[in-house]
Amino acid sequence: MKEKYSIVTIHMVSSIDGFIAKKDGDVSWMKSSDHFDKGIELTNEIIAGFLDKIDCYVMGSKTYEDALKLGWPYGHKPVYVLTERNLVDERETVHFHNEDPSFLINDKLRRQFQNIWMVGGSQLTKAFLQHNLADEIIVTWMPIILGDGMLFFDFIGKEIPLHLKEVTAFKDGMVELTYDILRD
Repeated sequence: MKEKYSIVTIHMVSSIDGFIAKKDGDVSWMKSSDHFDKGIELTNEIIAGFLDKIDCYVMGSKTYEDALKLGWPYGHKPVYVLTERNLVDERETVHFHNEDPSFLINDKLRRQFQNIWMVGGSQLTKAFLQHNLADEIIVTWMPIILGDGMLFFDFIGKEIPLHLKEVTAFKDGMVELTYDILRD
């Protein structure tokens, strides 16, 4: 049986200066009040079509806890939470794992899913990039400079060449960049 090729995408919303949350974890700034006439309108249909293409999500425990507080945006898709903590299982589609991310991605998820999305914070992003687990990065830049907070890319320790694949500007001033991660 031929295995289908799967893609692991790192997706993050960031301030222009590279922060994914304020130091206290606040993400209320992720709602833009800017307006850009040339951008496209981010409609519910576009969002639904975008989310339909995702087969499963991988995140860290802090992202999981934030998602529960903010109103679970992952629907009934499988969610894999990498954590060493003993967290409360509040949803039947959530699976907790404390193993190495490489084992989870390469030995489990790539065999089951075609479109795997990593939506965790900077620690998980760092691990995915250091271990060559991701195939692409999608960054949605918010029209704000926070000046301080939690970094998206937290000192990865190696240079990683990227190829710009797509750019989308939205009416609310957000800009989404999609990059392929180039391999040696």
